[in-house]
Amino acid sequence: MNNPISNYGRRVQLDGALRDAKAKVDAKSTANGQAAEPAVSAKAPAQTDQLALSNVAQRTMAQPDFDRAKVDAIKQAIQNGQYPLNSRKIAESFVAIEQMIRE
Repeated sequence: MNNPISNYGRRVQLDGALRDAKAKVDAKSTANGQAAEPAVSAKAPAQTDQLALSNVAQRTMAQPDFDRAKVDAIKQAIQNGQYPLNSRKIAESFVAIEQMIRE
């Protein structure tokens, strides 16, 4: 079975086929008294990959992931017991999540 994204299953099949081919060549060479030579080069030619990002992706990656000062302020407020919690809003969020899970 192949994984369509990584092509994992196909890669395993190819690796097995290469091993079988090498084993056959090794067996023939040994039978003829010659040193075994690899049938397939282990090194693939060097390839360079290129990636082109859209303007939106470039702008997004240029922005920081989060506001460290805001995170630190929230942490401090939680530790001091001063962070405002709305229990009704939290409960409504849990109900919404449970409904999504059931569907």
